[in-house]
Amino acid sequence: MVSLKAHYERVNYSLFILNGKKPWSRGYDVYKREQIIRILVQREFNANKLPRGYGFRLDERVIEYPWLFSRLPAREGRLLDAGSVLNFDFILSQPSLSSKRIFISTLAPESQCFWHRGVSYVFEDLRDTCYREDYFDWIVSLSTIEHVGMDNTLFYTSDSSKKENAPDDYLSVIQEYRRILKTGGVLFLSVPFGQYKNHGWFQVFESAMVDRAIGAFSPSSVLESHFRYEPEGWMVSSREESKDATCFDIHHQKRYDEDFAAFSRAVVCLEMVK
Repeated sequence: MVSLKAHYERVNYSLFILNGKKPWSRGYDVYKREQIIRILVQREFNANKLPRGYGFRLDERVIEYPWLFSRLPAREGRLLDAGSVLNFDFILSQPSLSSKRIFISTLAPESQCFWHRGVSYVFEDLRDTCYREDYFDWIVSLSTIEHVGMDNTLFYTSDSSKKENAPDDYLSVIQEYRRILKTGGVLFLSVPFGQYKNHGWFQVFESAMVDRAIGAFSPSSVLESHFRYEPEGWMVSSREESKDATCFDIHHQKRYDEDFAAFSRAVVCLEMVK
C-alpha cells in the first residue's frame, strides 16, 4: 500500500515534469533526488564525458554527489562532512559510506538528524573546528566554503555575528581542513566557478581563488575537474571554457534566465591529497 507521503511525492514529481521542469518549482526537490539516485545506481556519471541532457535544469548537486561517489573508496575510516551536504537519507545510504564513521559539522541545527545511523553532529564555525590534528581520513566539502565569511543570517542561522563580509576567509577553512586531515587523507572540495561575484550570502570563485585554495592546502597531489551548465544540460568543461560562468540566484532574481539554470553555471571539483 502506497503511503500518503509517497503518493504526495509522486504527484509533485509528475507536476514538475508537466509544468516544464522549472527549477525550484513544485516537485523540483523530489525530481532532483530521484535523478541523482538513478545516476548513482546506474553509474551514469563519467568525469570525462557526460551523456547528452545530463542534469537538465538541475543544480550542481547532480554533478557533485556523483563525482564524490565515483572517487570515494569503500574502506573504513573517519569522514567529515564539512557543511552538511551529506545529511540526507538517500545520500547516507550510499554503499561507500556504510563502513565509515561519519561526522557532520555545520553552522546550526537542521530539521533532519540521523543519529540512529551513528552520525555525529557538531554545530560550529568551520574556521575553528573542535577536532584534533590528523583526525580524518576524508573531508567532504561540497559547495560550502563559498558561504564562509559571508552573510549566513539570510538562510542558515539567526546568529547576528554570522552576518559578515570577509570573502578571503575561505582560506582559513582550507587551512583548518589540512590541519585535521591525516597525512595521505583526501579532501573532496567543490565551489561555484566562473566570473567572480560577491552575492552577499555566497561568492563565485574565479581561477585565482581556486589557485589560492589549492596553495593554502598545499596538497601532495590534486585532481581538478570542471563542469558547466548549458541550456541542454551539464557537460565536462575546463577553466578556460567556464571562466565567464555566472549564477542564477533564486533568492534575489525574480525571473528565470533564458537557459533556466537552477543555480551555478559552472562548478570546479577538487580532489586533494594531503
